[in-house]
Amino acid sequence: MNMLLSVPFLVFLPLVISILIMSPLFTSNEVIVRRFSKSVFGFHFLYTVIMLIFFSSANPYTADINMFGLDWIQSLGVKFSLKIDTISMILITLTSFIFFMSSVSSKFNIRKNHKFYYSMLMLLESAILGIFTASDMFLFFLFWELEMVPAYFLIGGNFVENYKYQEDAKKSAIKFILFTFFGSMFMLLGILLLHYYNFVSNGILSASFADITDITIPITIQMLIAVCMLIGFGVKLPIIPLHTWLPDAHTNAPTPVSMVLAGILLKTGAYGIYRFNYEMLPQTFKIIAPVLALLALINIIYTAFVCYAQTDIKRIVAYSSISNMGLVLLGLCAINQIGLTASVFHMVSHGLVTCGLFMIAGIVYLRFKNRNIDTVRGVAAVMPRLFGFAVLIVLASIGLPLFAPFISEVLTVIGAMNSDISVFIRFAALFSLPLLILSSCYMLKFLHNCFYGEVTEEYVKVNDLAVHEFFVLASILGALIIFGLYPNSIIGMFG
Repeated sequence: MNMLLSVPFLVFLPLVISILIMSPLFTSNEVIVRRFSKSVFGFHFLYTVIMLIFFSSANPYTADINMFGLDWIQSLGVKFSLKIDTISMILITLTSFIFFMSSVSSKFNIRKNHKFYYSMLMLLESAILGIFTASDMFLFFLFWELEMVPAYFLIGGNFVENYKYQEDAKKSAIKFILFTFFGSMFMLLGILLLHYYNFVSNGILSASFADITDITIPITIQMLIAVCMLIGFGVKLPIIPLHTWLPDAHTNAPTPVSMVLAGILLKTGAYGIYRFNYEMLPQTFKIIAPVLALLALINIIYTAFVCYAQTDIKRIVAYSSISNMGLVLLGLCAINQIGLTASVFHMVSHGLVTCGLFMIAGIVYLRFKNRNIDTVRGVAAVMPRLFGFAVLIVLASIGLPLFAPFISEVLTVIGAMNSDISVFIRFAALFSLPLLILSSCYMLKFLHNCFYGEVTEEYVKVNDLAVHEFFVLASILGALIIFGLYPNSIIGMFG
């Protein structure tokens, strides 16, 4: 069976289909484009699940692609090599699932330029999968930069009919590019320094992750490299104060794009910190872990208070994402197996929750043309099925037992409190506990203001969930319950 499972096929199938859809030979019929794209995303998800079923941590999937008999850039030791290990496999499965859900949810949200939209969505998936599978530093950077192109067009693209909404989206897309490009410059500097000093210190001319070792690299150089990497990855995570692009991008992007940005794109930053700082520069990561734990704590507490002050549903979800990604960072700072497992688990649970919450926000906006919880009232009266899903997904987001976030949050706190790196990391874990209370405050405020009360007369005949919307919310809720009841389905992959 393993002979039929191909890493390049997994990564580049969306890229090939993206080119096909954009070609003039492919039809411009909106319905055909949408159904074909959903079929491709669905097939890709099933293919990923098959790879997950046959995956073994003792024998990870690998692939070295030789171009014309050369190892890509042989003179610099740069190879076009892909590898899927345990963490990659988990995040790849999450990526494929959320892109599938995003494509299904696009039916009512995307009004025009369907060919361009679905093409960019597939290109973005291919770039993100490349990030999660690259085992060469320069190949990683190539996919990292490639991801900016479709993300820019998806955030600011002309896919809706509201002119003001579109103008705000363009501004948010430019802001996203400026922040990401700023971080990429530092990241590239860090990669170049790591590649050079690894050769000078260890005599290894290779950009492969497996060949990078910090044993003989001067600690001052390691610190410089680590800081450069953290700036680059901190923009995507995001770490305060590099977070200001995120609320605008999430708020103004089309709902399916917001689902991808929050559910997957933020995880690339955490993944980069793990691959480069955690794995390749362990000495410096132990030194800076207490500082990162402090930044994680600021992420958790500060943005939770900011979140409570928001009235736009999408901004509430956006700021809650920053707060929850602080838990992911805190888990990494523990530098133990429990913390690492919790960090990856929380990436999955947070990705599912935010995907569901953005879907709910999008549905409310489609029906009421408004996302302000101070003016939208009585949604539960006219959309009882949406209300049911909203209650359950909100309860999952605040860490109620039986849902996946409860497991990941508890594991994160346990991992951080058992950290041997610094006493401060244990204190950070202790002070992160108010997140459970704060998240309850702002999420229940959203639920109460938006769904209860008297609905205005003009919205009395609003339709409840359509079939495809029910399918997306049911799939997300089902995953949250499955991982909450059977956490070992993820934890067990770490051995």
